[in-house]
Amino acid sequence: MAPFASSTPRRTAAAAALALAGLLATAAPAATAAPAAARTSSVGTAAAPDISLTAVKGHLTQLQSIATANGGNRAHGRPGYKASIDYVKGKLDAAGFTTTVQPFTYNGATGYNLIADWPGGDTNQVLMAGSHLDSVTSGPGINDNGSGSAAVLETALAVSRAGYRPTKHLRFAWWGAEELGIIGSKHYVANLPSTERAKLSGYMNFDMLGSPNAGYFVYDDDPVIEKTFKDYFAGIGVPTEIETEGDGRSDHAPFMNAGVPVGGLFTGASRAKTSAQAQKWGGTAGQAFDRCYHSSCDTTSNINDTALNRNSDALAHAVWTLSAGTTEPPTGGTYQNTADVAIPDGGTAVTSSVTVGDRTGNAPAALKVGVDIVHTYRGDLVVDLVAPDGTAYRLKNSSSGDSADNVRETYTVDASSETANGVWKLRVQDVARYDTGYVNSFSLTF
Repeated sequence: MAPFASSTPRRTAAAAALALAGLLATAAPAATAAPAAARTSSVGTAAAPDISLTAVKGHLTQLQSIATANGGNRAHGRPGYKASIDYVKGKLDAAGFTTTVQPFTYNGATGYNLIADWPGGDTNQVLMAGSHLDSVTSGPGINDNGSGSAAVLETALAVSRAGYRPTKHLRFAWWGAEELGIIGSKHYVANLPSTERAKLSGYMNFDMLGSPNAGYFVYDDDPVIEKTFKDYFAGIGVPTEIETEGDGRSDHAPFMNAGVPVGGLFTGASRAKTSAQAQKWGGTAGQAFDRCYHSSCDTTSNINDTALNRNSDALAHAVWTLSAGTTEPPTGGTYQNTADVAIPDGGTAVTSSVTVGDRTGNAPAALKVGVDIVHTYRGDLVVDLVAPDGTAYRLKNSSSGDSADNVRETYTVDASSETANGVWKLRVQDVARYDTGYVNSFSLTF
């Protein structure tokens, strides 16, 4: 978060009402959060997946390593910042996003914004989620704001893994030089044509999501976005308060000033937690929400895992809820091999392969695997799906009690961690003697 400056005034009640009317016309109603295990859907309105804390913290570890290798920080104009941009961009490019690096100059140094668009959705209704990626010069900036940047990144990657098809167009952003006065996001908004600004249905900002003495603060700028976050936290039994410490001091401000509905989350910076807040949220009264704010100790040790996990899930919930899409994979995505492959009796494994080369991002969480094996004793067969990276997914074990013939099944595999494109294999082994057969066909439906 940027150092304290005079707060940007909140929008008038009339403007807020107009924003509410605009978003209500397009946004799905907020839903109470379901338990993590239930947050998947392949038909109808999709619910957000659980965002892995381990994955988010893995990004933080990478940002820490980048800072350590580049003078201890990731500040504007420094090599650590450019390396951070390159890291995030590499992840997004591999996941199928269209990325744009927007350079700008400030204080004689080049800074960069990174914009990532997910293909599809109504480009006349653009929902954005963003965070600043730069640190101050005095430290690596892992909570401020590696935490927000990592959570936005992992949510974007979850969009790809789910094969998500939002009604609105999704755009993610990582801003430069926020710590010097919200420079990168100001540059982006100022250079966005008025016709493109009018297409923004909302911008959500995520700055400091893992403060060690955390509070749970929700921006109260746009009522629909605010309600979406409040409903999520109410659903998991976590009380919230209105965010005031960072009002006008982070990257939502340029969007708000341009008339775009904004919202976001925050876990506190240098202000001290009150006794009432400590009673409500735990932690230590009289101590700053983040004692390492803008300091060298803002490292990977300066993160509250519970707060980071909750806020990452809330972020994803808002992206899914306010973009109102589905996770049904695109049509026309069946790949098949109908060549016969003989299966040795009691011998080595054989494979039938299909090559996928025209997909975007990762395979779906409900990849359909069609198996047609002609065999005189199916109980002898062990069948695996092998992903392009060599990961094997067991479809069928051998069983002495399975005395039927043939295997004609459609299996469902959660392959959302796998890149869609590449050579997929059906691997079959006959582990016992005296029965024979062959692979008749093998198909994948995305």
